[in-house]
This record gives sequence, structure tokens and C-alpha cells, in this order.
Amino acid sequence: MTIFGILYHPKIVASQTLAAEIEAWLKQRGVDAWTASAWEEAAFSEALAGADLLLVLGGDGSTLHAARLALPHKIPILGVNLGRVGFLSEAHPNDWREKLAKVIQGEYWIEERLMLQASLRRNGQIINTFSALNDLVIGRGKQARVLHLHLSVDGDHVTTYTADALIVATPTGSTAYSMAAGGPLLPPQLQNFVVVPVAAHLSLDRALVLHEEAEITIQVQMGHEAMLTADGQDGLDLESADEVVIRKHHNHSYFARVESSGYFYRRLMRRLGYLRPQSEG
Repeated sequence: MTIFGILYHPKIVASQTLAAEIEAWLKQRGVDAWTASAWEEAAFSEALAGADLLLVLGGDGSTLHAARLALPHKIPILGVNLGRVGFLSEAHPNDWREKLAKVIQGEYWIEERLMLQASLRRNGQIINTFSALNDLVIGRGKQARVLHLHLSVDGDHVTTYTADALIVATPTGSTAYSMAAGGPLLPPQLQNFVVVPVAAHLSLDRALVLHEEAEITIQVQMGHEAMLTADGQDGLDLESADEVVIRKHHNHSYFARVESSGYFYRRLMRRLGYLRPQSEG
């Protein structure tokens, strides 16, 4: 790896300061590097295509945003956690030098993570597409009224949910909103995805784990506001009878890892409070 891109969060002061420090540290070691705000894509779009690694300084939200930017170029990501949770990050402000030194020396491995792709179909026409590393959520709007969500898998009707929302999550997203809604925890090596209803009322309230080649169609029926959201960031208002078609993306997200392959379980147990911080390893 010879060219590193560094994306900082413009609203976290420490992020920009740390980005400048990392850039200088890398250049002292013969690594070419550039720095940019993660939310000013036009400023680094050309440089992004030539990067060998993308460093993301922020929380999981910043990493999710960067994953969609890196997706077309298949660039691996390494996150430095400046947020609250940091499930996706590999380093912290107190150990980034050690982690990056290993990457420079080639002592790392690449983890592939499943991405989802959604198409919004209205009156038989596709009007928008989304990609997501965590999840795609169809949820109600301002009014506290349930949605009727007709779920089909591979062309066959499965069930109709009466619920506040329906989550379709990747293994990455299984530790996020899906977990909060009672869904199962899936390790990142799996290529399955999971469908989880939120506050289901007199309808199926169990999560469904689907195979990686499944095609999900969700038809929305409601007399009020509803929204499709990708990774909690990109969103679009829905109309009654809209269909959301979800399948795995043809590309994966890639993460540079220096910890052992069992890091996920250690990190999960620590985040849930079952291990002390020093036990993460």
C-alpha cells in the first residue's frame, strides 16, 4: 500500500487535528497520503480512485458513509474510532501508530463484508436505488401509526407485517438497529441477511434469516407517511403501493484488519459489557 486517503469528520474538531498528524506520520515513512472532509466528496473524488487504503476518523456513521464512497473502487477501509461505539473501527486515538505500522509492513488481512442494494419501484418504474452496509429500513413517518408491509422472497409471498418498521440487515447491521429490535447477531463472515420487524402487532414478530441470493420484495401499504432509509443516512419518502426490492450488492465492502479473525466476538462482548476494555485484544 503506497497511497492512503484520510477522511475526517468536519464536526469533530479532534478528527481534523488527528488527520493532519496521521498524514505527517505516514509521509515520514514514505507513504503518500492526502486528507479531506468525508462530506466534501467532490474535493477528493479523483484522488479516491487511486487510493490503496481509506482511513476514516470518526464513529460508525462515518465508516458507513465511507463504505459507500469506497464501494465502486473496492478500496479497503481502516477506521480510527472517535465516536461512541466503534464496532467497525480497527484503531483508536491511542494506538493508531501501532496499527498503521503493521499495515505498512504488510501485517494485515482483508475482511469482506456483504452489502445490500435496494431499488424503489413505483407504478412499475424504478425511481431510485440505494446501497447499504448496515441495513435498509422501511419505517413510519411522523404519525405513530403502523404500516402494512407485504414480504415476498424469490417471488413468493411470505407474510404481511403490521408494524412500525421493517429492517433488512446485513451481518454488519445485525449489531445495530436489528439487534435493538431483537434480531440475531451474525458474524461478519456470513453472507446471509436478516429481516426484523419493529413493534409487530398481531403479525409475525420473529426475525427471518435469508440466504445471500434471496431477492426480497416489500410492498408498502399505508394512508400516512413512510420512509425508506439506508444506513440511517440516505432516505426517501414512500407512497402507498411502492415496492422495495432488496438483494445483495454485486460488490463487497473491504476492511483492513490487524487483529486476529476472532476479534468480532471479543469486541462484541466488550461492547455488551461482558469483558473489560483491555480484553478486546
